[in-house]
Amino acid sequence: MIDPVSPDHRPPVSPQLALRVAALGVVACVLFAVIFFRLWYLQVLSGDQYLAQAQTNKVRVEPLPAPRGAIVDRDGEPIVENRLAIVVKLKPESLPVSEKKAAALYGDAVIARSKRAKGRQGPPIVIPATPPDLQGRFARLSRTLQVKTRDIQSFVIRGLFLAGYAPVTIKTDVSEDVRTYIAERQDEFPGVSVETTFLRQYPDRTLAAQLLGTASQISPDELKTKEFEGVPAGSIVGQSGIERTYDQYLRGRDGKERLLVDAQGNPRGEGVTVPPKPGSDLQLTLSLKLQRAGQTAYGNVAGPNPGAFVALDPRNGDVLAMGSFPTFDPNVLVGNISQKKYDAIFNQGTTPQFNRVIGAHYATGSTFKPITAIAALESGKITTTEKIDDTGCIKIGIQQRCNAKHEVFGPVDMQNAIRVSSDIYFYTLGERTNAGPDAPHGGPIQAVARRFGFEHTTGIDLPGEAKGLVPDPAWRTRVGQEETACRRKKHIPDNASGPAAAAGGCGISDRRPWSIGDNVSLSIGQGDLQATPLQVAVAYAGIAEGGRVPTPRLGAAVLDDKGLPLQKLPPSGARRVKLDPSYRDTIMAGLHDAASAPGGTSTAVFAGWNQSRFPIYGKTGTAQVAAQPNDQSWYVAYSYDGPDHKRPIVVAVTVENGGFGAAKAAPIACRILKAWFGKGANVGATCVPGSNASL
Repeated sequence: MIDPVSPDHRPPVSPQLALRVAALGVVACVLFAVIFFRLWYLQVLSGDQYLAQAQTNKVRVEPLPAPRGAIVDRDGEPIVENRLAIVVKLKPESLPVSEKKAAALYGDAVIARSKRAKGRQGPPIVIPATPPDLQGRFARLSRTLQVKTRDIQSFVIRGLFLAGYAPVTIKTDVSEDVRTYIAERQDEFPGVSVETTFLRQYPDRTLAAQLLGTASQISPDELKTKEFEGVPAGSIVGQSGIERTYDQYLRGRDGKERLLVDAQGNPRGEGVTVPPKPGSDLQLTLSLKLQRAGQTAYGNVAGPNPGAFVALDPRNGDVLAMGSFPTFDPNVLVGNISQKKYDAIFNQGTTPQFNRVIGAHYATGSTFKPITAIAALESGKITTTEKIDDTGCIKIGIQQRCNAKHEVFGPVDMQNAIRVSSDIYFYTLGERTNAGPDAPHGGPIQAVARRFGFEHTTGIDLPGEAKGLVPDPAWRTRVGQEETACRRKKHIPDNASGPAAAAGGCGISDRRPWSIGDNVSLSIGQGDLQATPLQVAVAYAGIAEGGRVPTPRLGAAVLDDKGLPLQKLPPSGARRVKLDPSYRDTIMAGLHDAASAPGGTSTAVFAGWNQSRFPIYGKTGTAQVAAQPNDQSWYVAYSYDGPDHKRPIVVAVTVENGGFGAAKAAPIACRILKAWFGKGANVGATCVPGSNASL
């Protein structure tokens, strides 16, 4: 009988199979032993050697800053340059968490304060105290750099708030001795680096400071904008003025250097280096010679009074000079500046960084009269030959208005009214051209003013330009509604109107309707008219050019590293507006008489001037300003060289609290014109203040 096969039955292991299994086991044990002993050798016998190698193989990427392009004037003379400087920086990663939290809280408080309404923002946010774990380090830095510890803390907190990932600059322009001292004692200055970088340099210091602008490290908010898309954090970008407008050309591209460093950050070798690409140079239309003359003339005549001047080529709008006062030295903003020093320069109520040429709103005084003249002529309210009897005073409605000093000029036509600046003549034109409340956007004066650029930005290649205001019935209605809404919001009684009620209200408007008096005030550049010096200069350029209103510009060309034009910036162009040639000739004749004929408002200022070769077409202006003890002084002039009209120029000057136009503004304009035509021109004028002046 055959036995059934058990399911657990296995065939016996042969001797050959057992031998093979044993051999594989021996091989596996040998391989494991080799690996074990190799690891033991690396970890135990050679551990220190390989640890040291690992520590010397760390890679650190250091940015290589690219120098910004230089800025030169129309003749190639440098206005802004670069210089090498040694700077001391502190790396954010070396700071304790407590400092970073303090910077975050400070930043939140600053942002919250900035969102509150002006006048309700409260005091500035105080810089938090230095934490205990940083006091020793900051004290050592203070002794070495001669910088106060509270200033170091301020730089660090502000730097972390603006760009928490970028090294914070503690001091610029340190000596080689300081560099060596810190390098030799790196363990005493953890996180501190000493680098060589490029800094902006302004050889002429306060010259054209506002129009040049400033450049500094890009902010977190700017990194989010389309304008700076792709710009790395920590880059230096233009913040204002020309530096901002032409940043894309001036800003280079930073390079990179890969360094092999040890665990303490000490360099052990060099890796791959990507060299920086410098920015392109920029040539301006500005003449440094004329700019210097303008700023010197303003300082000598106007003294500390705020104001502005601008000179341009009326043919193409090229800005030849532009000055705003008070001014400042932008060199002080290169690198870090303590809050105390910054406040002493910029927070004293004088706003030296504010460019009054393009941003300040002023009543223009009698410099506005040519606009009124064109409006009255075009609307048929007067002819060039009609005479108005100037008796010194005139009654309009219930108000009596008079000439300055109550002067009486007798019967005057338009040319002579401009020569002597007869207010009575132009008051009459304002009365005749008033369109009344049924014309919400005003009458002929408003239309012509806007046509020549008032209440519009000129289009100059600078940020921050103001539009100004040409008042009309619609504007008066709007501000009245704003006053009413404000009173309701503040629970101010709403049952009165007029100046007294405005003083007790929100101060936006007295809520009265448009009146003929508003148009009469506008006719002589008073009342609610608001314009910038640049707008006035552009309007006069348009009149001088027969209705071709230029768009002003400062940028002329992008230059290569040899100073040759790499790209010429196209002219800004001009607008053609309607201007009857006969009207233009009458107005220009009046302006010429005002600067050359007996009784002209600026004839005394230009006494001795070579009018046959360099004819002056000028207009004084004296604007009454409630907040100033004296009137605002204005002067606008047009001139050229010879019968071919070579080197034409328009100059506009205004001096706050300067008095009559012939007292301050006209002598400044005269000196600027002398500098433009040069000593060889023998213009002859002494440019002394004149006694004959009018609104």
